[in-house]
Amino acid sequence: MLGVRLRRGAVTLSFLAPALLGIGMFFVYPLISAVYFSFTKFDLLTVPQWVGLDNYRRMAGDPFLLQAVRNTLWMVAVFVPVRMLFTLGMAMMIAQFKRGAGFYRTLFYLPSLVPPVAATIAFVYLLKPGTGPVNHVLSMVGIDGPLWFNSPAWAKPSLVLLGLWACGDLLIIFLAAVLGVPESLYEAASLDGANAWHRFRSITLPTIRPVLLFAAVTGVIYTLQYFDQAAVAGSIASGQATVGAGISQSFGYPEGSTFTYPLWLFTVGFRYSALGYANALAIALFVVALAITVVLLRRAKAFSGEES
Repeated sequence: MLGVRLRRGAVTLSFLAPALLGIGMFFVYPLISAVYFSFTKFDLLTVPQWVGLDNYRRMAGDPFLLQAVRNTLWMVAVFVPVRMLFTLGMAMMIAQFKRGAGFYRTLFYLPSLVPPVAATIAFVYLLKPGTGPVNHVLSMVGIDGPLWFNSPAWAKPSLVLLGLWACGDLLIIFLAAVLGVPESLYEAASLDGANAWHRFRSITLPTIRPVLLFAAVTGVIYTLQYFDQAAVAGSIASGQATVGAGISQSFGYPEGSTFTYPLWLFTVGFRYSALGYANALAIALFVVALAITVVLLRRAKAFSGEES
């Protein structure tokens, strides 16, 4: 009997081995290495020197880190809920279409297939002050368009607009969730005299709550790692990308308004070669993302009446 169990265990382990090996090589080992290097002074050229908590103490007095944290938290607090609300509204609207629903699903999903770098470049030129078509159209109706990516006040909202344009992936998920709500629930609520708002609040939202939680968690994690669009937008809007000055020199343009946490992490690690401090920044970001995820999951359980 014991031999049979051992053979079954060996067979099971053989099937799991490729996945376990991949997890170990590409997640566990890099994570452990990052934790170790975060306690060292390391630049790839010399032997790592143990410095204890110096890298973490350095964060407290890092003015660039403070600016990056503020911008990143702004993106999390604004971009994530706005994107979810906008996408949910679009999903609810498309779900009402009796004809042409497939066309609209495809139409709204296509922008999400555009590479982020290409989409950002296109958006910067569309919103370019003076020559961009968006401001030109606004001027035709008597509206003085903002400076968009060239304005510290409008740069982050411009990135939010870019995110809304490319929300097709989340739209498909929300649309599937909305269409999955049993029609019988709506019919019963209508017989009880519930209006559209009451049906949405009492039936749709509770039913799709797991999908909303998934969107919130993945949205927060994605925004905490917001890099490509902020880097490219600053580079193109500042003109640095066209003169070969190096993209890292334009990080945060204009006036640090788009300088996110990952941009500072990249700058520390690959421009200043302070890889020990960069690893400490990465570990701090991982801990924050994990903590926010745990909080969201616990609040979702409490809201649904489950025991945490």
